[in-house]
Amino acid sequence: MICGEALQSYGLRALGYGERLLPRGEITLCDQVVLIGSGMIWNVYFAVLALLFGFAFAVLLAVAKNTPSRLTRKPAEWFIFVFRGSPLFIQFFMAYEAFVMLPRLGVEFELFGIMIEAETRWFARAWLGALIVLFLNTSAYTAEIFYGALRAVPKGDLEAADAYGLSGWKKFRRITFPTMLRLAWPAYTNEAIFLFHATALVFFASFPAFQQKGDALYYASYFADRTFNPFIPYPIVAVYFVIFTLVIIGVFGAMNRRLNRHLPSEQRPRLRLRPTLIR
Repeated sequence: MICGEALQSYGLRALGYGERLLPRGEITLCDQVVLIGSGMIWNVYFAVLALLFGFAFAVLLAVAKNTPSRLTRKPAEWFIFVFRGSPLFIQFFMAYEAFVMLPRLGVEFELFGIMIEAETRWFARAWLGALIVLFLNTSAYTAEIFYGALRAVPKGDLEAADAYGLSGWKKFRRITFPTMLRLAWPAYTNEAIFLFHATALVFFASFPAFQQKGDALYYASYFADRTFNPFIPYPIVAVYFVIFTLVIIGVFGAMNRRLNRHLPSEQRPRLRLRPTLIR
C-alpha cells in the first residue's frame, strides 16, 4: 500500500472515518506515520480545549486568590494547591474512578418545574473525562502563574490608572489584565507546551478510547505490539510532538510580540523554552 492509499484509508481513522479495521497484515512505514498522525488529532483536541477553557478559569482563580476576602481567596488557594500538589496521572485515575461511579443511565433533576435528564456515561470516555482532568490541572498551574504576574504589576501603573479616574472593571480591563498577560506570557507558553506533552498520559490513564478512536500513543502501542519493534512507532510520535511544539512556540511567540508591541525591541522579553520534566 503506497502512502497515498494509506492517507486515504487511515488519515481520519482516529475520528471514525475510513477503514474500520486497523492494519493486520504487512504494516508499512506509511501506515504507521499516517495512523499516528491521525491520532495526533486527539492530542491537539485535548490541548486546545483544555488551554482555552483553562485560560478563562485560571484568570478567575488568580483574581480570587489575589483578593483580600478569605471567603473568596481560600477556595482558590486550596484548588490550586490540590491540583499542583498531586501528580497528573493520579488525577486521571481518581477522576476516572469518580466518573464510573456516576449512574450510567443519567441523572434526573427538576429545574423550574421541568424534569431534566443529564447523560453521565460520557464522563468515563477519554474525549470528555480526560479533557476535564487536563482542564482542571492546567487551570491550577496557569492560575499560579497569573497570580504571580498580578502581584508583579507595577504600582506606578495602578496609581496612574487611579489618577485618570479608572477603577473597578475598567481599571482591570485596561491596565491590570494586559500588564498581567505581558508579564506572565513567557511562563504561560511553557505551561502550554507541557500541557500538550501531558496529553500523552491520556493513553496510560484509565480512560478508554471510544471505538478505537485513540490518540497518537494508542496507535503507536498497537504497532509496537503487532511488529514487535517499538523503535519505529514511538520515534514517530516524538517527531510529531516536536513539530507541534514548534508550532506552539511560533504561535505564542507571535502573541508575545503583540502583547509587547508598545515596548522598544531591545526591551521586549523573549520566550525561552524551559520544559518541566517532573511536576
